[in-house]
Amino acid sequence: MQENGTEVTAAGIARLAGVGRAAVSNWRRRHADFPKPVGGTETSPSFALTEIEDWLRAQGKLAEVPLRERVWQQVAGHPQGPVTALIHVGCVLLLVHDRPTVWLEVSAGSDARLAELLPAPLDQVLTPRFGAIRKRAVATPTADRLRPSAPLLRAAAELAAELDARKAYEFLLGRHLDANPRQYTLTPPGLAALMADLAGPAATVLDPACGTGALLRAVAAAPGTPATEEQHLNGQDSAPELAALTALRLALHTRAVVRTAAADTLREDAYATLRADAVVCHPPFNERNWGHDELAYDPRWEYGFPARTESELAWVQHALARLREGGVAVLLMPPAAASRRSGRRIRADLLRRGALRAVIALPPGAAPPYNLPLHLWVLRKPAVTAQSAQPEVLLADTGVFTADSRGGLDWQAVRTAVLDAWRPFDRTGTVPEQPGLSRCVPVIELLDDDVDLAPARHLPPSAAGGGAGQLADVRDSLGETLRLTDRLTPPPAAPRAPVRWPLTTIGELARGGALRLRTGGNGGHARVPVLTDHDVLAGAAPSGSLPESDEEAVLTEAGDVVVPVLGGGSIARVVDEATAGAALGRNLALLRPDPAALDPWFLAGFLRGTANNRQASSYASTATRLDVRRLQLPRLPLEQQRVYGERFRALAEFEETLRLAGRLGEQLVRGMYDGLTDGTVEPG
Repeated sequence: MQENGTEVTAAGIARLAGVGRAAVSNWRRRHADFPKPVGGTETSPSFALTEIEDWLRAQGKLAEVPLRERVWQQVAGHPQGPVTALIHVGCVLLLVHDRPTVWLEVSAGSDARLAELLPAPLDQVLTPRFGAIRKRAVATPTADRLRPSAPLLRAAAELAAELDARKAYEFLLGRHLDANPRQYTLTPPGLAALMADLAGPAATVLDPACGTGALLRAVAAAPGTPATEEQHLNGQDSAPELAALTALRLALHTRAVVRTAAADTLREDAYATLRADAVVCHPPFNERNWGHDELAYDPRWEYGFPARTESELAWVQHALARLREGGVAVLLMPPAAASRRSGRRIRADLLRRGALRAVIALPPGAAPPYNLPLHLWVLRKPAVTAQSAQPEVLLADTGVFTADSRGGLDWQAVRTAVLDAWRPFDRTGTVPEQPGLSRCVPVIELLDDDVDLAPARHLPPSAAGGGAGQLADVRDSLGETLRLTDRLTPPPAAPRAPVRWPLTTIGELARGGALRLRTGGNGGHARVPVLTDHDVLAGAAPSGSLPESDEEAVLTEAGDVVVPVLGGGSIARVVDEATAGAALGRNLALLRPDPAALDPWFLAGFLRGTANNRQASSYASTATRLDVRRLQLPRLPLEQQRVYGERFRALAEFEETLRLAGRLGEQLVRGMYDGLTDGTVEPG
């Protein structure tokens, strides 16, 4: 067995070899020399990574595996767990980044020598970047802890030479977060950038619930940020591993002074004397055990003692307590915090004293939980000598930018709308009203019995559906679409006896060169729209994004066939000129047929057969996964394929027209309801 004990599952072996899990099962049955399991369970065994790599290399199946995939498998199968592996890797990549010659010196020789020599140079890098060892979240690993990591650390340094240290760490951390979606609450990049814009340039920044550091990273990268040596980034999280990962991530991204602490922020504030220029925070929502009983007399509750059910208002007051006078705090809040009766006294005092400057409702899907239209609260620390509070507060609602179908948000449109309202309001204290979007509301108008700050309740509605004129246009478009639907309706199907064609599979066609099979990536550096599985299912335009990494994105071309691999639906989409050039998202397979051998519409049509999908699917307890290689096609000459292809193309056009009719019908019905209820449409 290998020295460091790194193990890999069947799924990891499949990724290393670029095959499906079924192929790994076949290898185990057919090859007597396939490595034996060293751990796991009978149904989910694990194998020694070096033994697997040796076997794949001997079989000629490892030659094209990228270095980053092999490094990731070492992280995922690390005997001390992937988090420990990422911390060790982050420390070494920081050494490689800051003192490359020192790394070359200590890495010469055996793994045992490397582990013995590493702690001292690591401490010489970590201490100036993160402070004294007793106060920092990243402790210097001991030689005993580093010994199992030595092969991984060498591989990570090799990956850094290929990508650079920052991109290498971002790739590995991104893969870990992607592999554990339920373990971490992430702040999407678009939302983090918007919160950084609202906070503005700041020399000293605090995130008291820093998680994986997305908000601090966004503030550090925002336009107008002070010089890195003058900026101080401070974070705290109750999870020690997140505090450490965030510190390493930020240190590799910026030369700013980075401090993170591992403790419960509300109970054990690590920055009690800090007065920051800006606080950004995505706090945990709906916590009952936030310290209500222990913290009744805490001096942070300047605006009122939060109820047990109002943990978010405790975070708001903590943020204000850590600001200098005039400093700005931006917090992501659940919509209930704007209207719950238990928090009305605190909301009222925030308004009276001018601390709360804006409440901005985001579209559903902006951040977890994705079904709620979360709010952004923008606060400013009032000056002690202020004579009077600000007379107005900005309320904005960006729900109009909710994506169609199941696509992603247009973050650029959301940011533009929010900042076009906030920036002039921040300068002058007022901004012109935009019906349905934003309004400056007098504070006195909000100080009633409820102190309800939900923006939608205070904004004048925009004209229903754009007004009666636009509703007429929608009705005309719907009529034209319904007439087109009638013309495209397939003719009656003539009865025919079932045909028994000779069949082949996608896997056989790929091996024979009739098509190329690619899968969607986990990241990319290409700044192009991303075609997601939701886009394919809904027939929508590319709407997604991928985490930044140096992984080469798979770009679509006209004539490609894209198939979702999760969900159990019988869907295949032929890429047209409008979609060509988009990056392929996760949970998608791309088939690129050789036009001299396969017609793309024939290929897509037969892949949609219900029986075909059923025989190629596997089932877990909560999901269905499609093995694209097992999908079947009849062996037909190209001319006959094209006959079927034209019929499938006509069906796809009919399907898309039905979708359009449905969207127009929903728009007309919604607009009529709104117009009749707000008086802009006559009932007669």
